[in-house]
Amino acid sequence: MQPDTKDAAIRRLSRIEGQVRGISKMVSEDRYCIDVIRQVQAVKAALAGLETIVLDDHISTCVDHALTGSNVDDRREKVEELVAVLGGRKK
Repeated sequence: MQPDTKDAAIRRLSRIEGQVRGISKMVSEDRYCIDVIRQVQAVKAALAGLETIVLDDHISTCVDHALTGSNVDDRREKVEELVAVLGGRKK
């Protein structure tokens, strides 16, 4: 992972961690369900954003390296990984 991506991911994870702690507190305090759901949706959106930056980094580093390299098995593996993760399947 590129250093800039790693730093951005760590910052996002810290923010997400705080959001999740906030949701836990809301549940403990028996807050209004819709307010809790809205916060859960915010965390899901934040995780999707994190997924995007990590995936972009992976494509621009690992996948690019495999596709420009001479190892056909490595290329195939990276493509299969992408198909699996983008299709929601486990590899």
